[in-house]
Parts: sequence; structure tokens; C-alpha cells
Amino acid sequence: MANIYPVYCRLSLVLYLGKLRITNKLEFHLLFMDKIRKLLFEIKKRGLYPDIKVIESAPYPVVIINGKKILMFGSYNYLGLSVRPEIRQAAIDAIKKYGIGSGGSRLISGTYDIHIELEKELANFKVEEDAMVLSSGFGTNAGVIPAIINMFDLTKYKRWFNQDVIFSDELNHASIIDGCKLSHSYDVVYKHKDINDLEHKLSKYRKRRKLIVTDTVFSMDGDIAPLDKIVNLAKEYHAMVMVDDAHATGILGEHGGGGSDYFKLEGAIAINMGTSKTFGALGGFIAGSKDLIDYLRIACRSYMFATSMPPVIAATILAAIKIIKAEPELRVKINSNAAYLRDNLQKMGFDTLGSETPIVPVLLGSENKAIKAFQFFFDKGIFAPTVRWPAVGRGKSRIRFVTTATHTREDLDRLLETCCEVDKILDIPKKL
Repeated sequence: MANIYPVYCRLSLVLYLGKLRITNKLEFHLLFMDKIRKLLFEIKKRGLYPDIKVIESAPYPVVIINGKKILMFGSYNYLGLSVRPEIRQAAIDAIKKYGIGSGGSRLISGTYDIHIELEKELANFKVEEDAMVLSSGFGTNAGVIPAIINMFDLTKYKRWFNQDVIFSDELNHASIIDGCKLSHSYDVVYKHKDINDLEHKLSKYRKRRKLIVTDTVFSMDGDIAPLDKIVNLAKEYHAMVMVDDAHATGILGEHGGGGSDYFKLEGAIAINMGTSKTFGALGGFIAGSKDLIDYLRIACRSYMFATSMPPVIAATILAAIKIIKAEPELRVKINSNAAYLRDNLQKMGFDTLGSETPIVPVLLGSENKAIKAFQFFFDKGIFAPTVRWPAVGRGKSRIRFVTTATHTREDLDRLLETCCEVDKILDIPKKL
């Protein structure tokens, strides 16, 4: 989602400095830091600065914060894999063999055999020809989108006469938005999941090269993009499709393959992006044709110029994929937990914003209610993160529960009971 707060900060700074005459670099530095201090003071005075809790334990359903046991509903450790004995052992074995870091970028410092092994396994998992792993999920989108659009910037005046158009869902993740900006392309934002709006806008650019990019699962609402319809439109209008499977990989589909598995679109989506959230690790990857991956290895700046994924992380992801393949009951459990929580919240009248996945939000409305709700839940021993402006639009603040396969029915019932208590105090808006 678009983060408009940095824009506000930059505009305020420009207006502030525009009234002053800056005579040297030292004066600029002092004025700049003075502006930052005033801005932070105002944010904190209004209670808008985020209260970031320090966790002192592993990401189980129950974590330790300030020595207190807290039931966690804010972790992306969806299947509980980061603490599995097999994962820990894989990490230990990898550290013994490779050490901690990778030593540099793969193009300069060389690649590790375990990187190659992981990429083959990911390609197989996503039913694609090849895959490429990167050290950051955010960096994957920020690097791949410009690489696809710019094509080495062969045209001298490409930035001013770019013939490429990116069609982006209005609720796409910030990494997609930033990737679009870095591409210097003409960006067209279509209404959330609105196929008619997308088609209307595609029809205006029939003679342009076109890329449609969308999240599979939208991280703030927990709903699923209509990928089948998007792919059909792309064929009709000769567009390429890129999907961000960050919250779908390992969760959606008969085999946990994400959006392409869920919609039976293996091989039909040109660029499959994913992250290691469900694997209990970190990093990102791209899966697609061999030609695509070969090209991205020499065109994606966040791959070429960033230190590669540590071998220990690659080893844990490999172990996680094996578990996901061998234990489909984990997907059944997490989706069952999500359905139980969502259905009961809806019966209580809460607006869950169209959630269809383990991300289950409840609309609160005002930022003030969000701040109070977070503290109330925390005082009751539950970590229930709230999302407010500027991460979402004004008046659209929400609690965002994330269920996992390791939550018990008792955990969910405790959460639902606390929701009732919060509602009595804050009068949470109900869906009509």
C-alpha cells in the first residue's frame, strides 16, 4: 500500500526550508535535524509513534515480552516451521559447513552449491523451469520490476519516452509500489480486484508493452486476487503478469504452491515472486522460465549488488519445503484456524474486510481506537497488532490478526472473548 507519510514529511521539509536562506552545509544539517526533532515531537505527542515491543523468546504462539507470557497473533511464522527441530538442525549443520555469512554478491564472490540446490527445489515447488533467490523479499520486488521494464535502458531517452505501462492493484504492497517507481515507467493503478476497471484501463494502451502486477494475498485485508481472471485478461491484451506470492506460498493450493497452485495456473504466470515467510526464514525468490531467470541474474540490481542469502538460511528453507510437502495437514490446520476465527468474528458483527486467508483483520475506524485496542489486548496478554494511517487510509484503522497452524482452539476462543471485551469499551463498528 502507498505510504503517504514520507511524502508529507518531504513536503513539510521543503516548505520549511523554503522560508530560510541556507548559507552552508553545516547550517543545512542543523536546520534539517531541527525539523526532524520537531516532527518526532509532534508525532509522539499525538501518540502516533508505534509502540514496538521487544520479544525475548522464539516465535511460538506464546512469546515472552518484558518477562510476561503473551499470546501472539502478529507473526508470519504461519506453519510454525522456524522452531521445528528439523529446521534448527539444518541451520546447525549449515553453520558448521559454511559459517554465518555468504561473503558478498553471487556475481562477484561466487555462488554456493546450496543456493543452486535451493533454486532447483523452489522451481520444482512452483512448477517452473528455474528460480533465483535473493536476500530480501522487499528487494526482490524493488529490483525485479525495474529490470523487467528497463531492459538495460537501451534507449537513450527511455525515461521520457517509455512505452511500457505497469498496471498495479491499488492495495499492492509497498515493495511493488517502490519497484514501479524505480522503473520510471508509466504506472496505472486499478481499483482493488476490479477486473472491469483493469480491462477498461488495459484497453487504453493496446499498443504499449504491458505488465500487470498484483499481490496474491493482500497483506492488510487478507483477501485473494482473482488471478484466473487477470491471466485471461493478460492473454487478451498481450500483457505480462507478475504476482507477489509472499503470503500465499506454502498456504494456498493443493500442494502449497501459492497462487498458481490455487488457481491451477502453473506455467501461465510469467513472473512468480515469493518470500520466505511461510518457510520461517527470510529472503525472496523469483520463479519462471529459464530465459527470464538468466536475464534477471544480470539485470536485477538487488541481486547483482547485494550480499547473497546466507547459506544457513538457504539450508533452513530447503528443510522447510520438505516439511511442507510431507505434511499437508499443516495447511489444513492453519486454514481451519483462520476460518474458525473469521466466521466467529463475522457472527459477532465485525467487519473482516473480505478476508479469505490466515490474515484476519477487524475494522476499527479511527486511529485513536486502534491505539487503545492494541494496548487493551496487550494488557490482556494478547499481541494483536493494529494498523493505522499512513499504512492504511484515514478512518480505516484495523486490528490485524494472523492465525498460525500452531494456535489451538483454546487460543482462538480466548482471542474471541477478548474481542467481546474490547467491543464493549470501544464500540467497534459493525458490518451492516
